[in-house]
Amino acid sequence: MSNPLKKLASQTAIYGVTSIVGRLLNWFLVPIYIGTAKFTPDQYGIITEMYSYVAFLVVFLTYGMETAFFRFSTQQEYNSKKVYSTIIYSLFTTSFLFIAVAFLFDQSIANWLKYPNNKEFVTWFAIIVGLDAISSIPMAKLRADNKPIKFAFINFANIGVNIGLNLFYLAYCLPVYKSGETNWLIETFYNPEIGVGYVFIANLAASFIKFLLLLPDMLVAKFSIEIELLKKMFVYALPLLIFGLAGIVNETIDRIMLKRMLFESKGELETMTQIGIYGACYKVSIIISLFIQAFRYAAEPFFFAQEKEKNAKETYAKIMTYFVIICATIFLGVMLYIDIVKYFIPNEAYWVGLQIVPILLFANISLGIYYNQSIWYKLGGKTKYGAYIGIFGAIVTILLNYIWIPVFGYVGSAWATLICYSSMCVVSFVLGHKYYPIKYDFYKMGLYLGTVLAIYFATINFNISDVYLKHVVHTLLIIAFLGFIYWNERPKKVVI
Repeated sequence: MSNPLKKLASQTAIYGVTSIVGRLLNWFLVPIYIGTAKFTPDQYGIITEMYSYVAFLVVFLTYGMETAFFRFSTQQEYNSKKVYSTIIYSLFTTSFLFIAVAFLFDQSIANWLKYPNNKEFVTWFAIIVGLDAISSIPMAKLRADNKPIKFAFINFANIGVNIGLNLFYLAYCLPVYKSGETNWLIETFYNPEIGVGYVFIANLAASFIKFLLLLPDMLVAKFSIEIELLKKMFVYALPLLIFGLAGIVNETIDRIMLKRMLFESKGELETMTQIGIYGACYKVSIIISLFIQAFRYAAEPFFFAQEKEKNAKETYAKIMTYFVIICATIFLGVMLYIDIVKYFIPNEAYWVGLQIVPILLFANISLGIYYNQSIWYKLGGKTKYGAYIGIFGAIVTILLNYIWIPVFGYVGSAWATLICYSSMCVVSFVLGHKYYPIKYDFYKMGLYLGTVLAIYFATINFNISDVYLKHVVHTLLIIAFLGFIYWNERPKKVVI
C-alpha cells in the first residue's frame, strides 16, 4: 500500500473509531426504545419522523460551510483564521435567527406537523438543530488541525450524555414507574406524560454539552466577518447546500411523504405504524452507513490534500475498489446472519419490515460509491454539478415515492431509495468521466458486488431448515468470499 493510502487508512481509523463507536452506541438505543421502553411502532414513528426534519434542517443551517472551510482554509491566498471566524459568526447569526423564529411560531409549526398538543417538540428541536449547526465548524477545524483526541473526547461526551439520559428515563424511570413503585428520583425528574419526548430531551442536553465543550474553540475566533470572503465562500458552498438539501430529500423525504400521503386514507395509527417499522428496519441497514461516515470524515480532507500529487487519480481509483470490497463484505455478513441481526429489533411487530433491509443495504452502497465519485466536482471547482445531480436524485425520489407509496407503502420507499442512489452514481460517472476522468476498476467492483448478490440469492433459494447447520454454511460462504478477495488482490499486497 502506498504512503497516501496508509495515511488515509490511519486517519479513517482515528476518526472512524470515534464516529463508528459513537453512532453504534446511538444505534443501540433502538433496542432500548423498542425492547425496554416498549415503544409501539406508531410511537417509534414519531421519533423517526421528527429526526427526518432534523436531518434536513442541520444541512440547511450549515449551508455547505463545512466543505467551504476545508477548501478556503487550505488555500494560500486566504488567511485560515479569517476563514474560520467568518464562518463561525455567520453560523451564529443564522442559527440564532432560526431559533427565534421557531419560538415565535411554535404552535403554528406544531399544528402543521400534526402534533398540536406538543409544541414543545418544535422549540426543543430548534435549539438542537441550531446548536449542532454552530458546532459543526469547530469540529471540522479539529479534523483539519489533526486533533483526534479532542475530537473523540467531545464526540464521546455528547454521546455519553445522550445515552445516559436515555437509559435513565427509559431504562430506569419508565420500568420502575410502570411497576407501580416510586422514589424521589422518579417523583422529581420523571413525568410519564412526556413519553417519547424524553428521547428528544436527552438529545437536547447532549447538544448543549457539546456546544459548551466547543465554546472555547469558538471564542478564539476574532469577532469579525469579512463580507467579501463570505460572499466567495457562499458562492462555492451554495451548490453544495442545494446538493445537501437534495441529498437529505433523498434520505428522509420518504418518512415525511409516508405521513402526508397515508394519514387521511390509512388513519394516524396505521400511518405512524408504517413509519415506525420503516424507521426501525432502516436502522438495520445503517451499518454500512456507519462505515461510510467514518470513511468520509477522513477522506474529504485527504482528497483535497492529495489533489496535487502526481498519482492522485490512481490513488482515488484504488480507494474506490477497496471501499466496494468492504461494503460488499458488510452486506454479505448482515444478510447471511439476518436471523440473528433481526433481534436488534426486539419486537416481532417490526419484523414484517425486514424484507426492505437488503434493498436499503444496496442503496447505501450505491450512495457510498457516489460519495467517492463526487470528488471530481469538488476538486475541479464544479460544485454546481453536485447540485444538479442532487436535484436529479431528489426528483427521482419524490416522483417514485409519490407513485409507489399509495400502492406499496414503505416498501415502495425502499425501492425508490435504491433507484435514486444508483441513478445518481451513473449520472455522476458520466459527467466525471468528461471533466475529471478517473479509471475506476469497474470489472472488480462489479465482480465483488455480483458475487455477494449471487451468494445471497443462493442462500434464499436453498434455505437450510436446521439453524446451526445454516449458520455453519453461511460462515463458510463468508470465509470463501474473503478468501476470493485475498486471492484476487494479493498481487497488489492489499491489506483488508
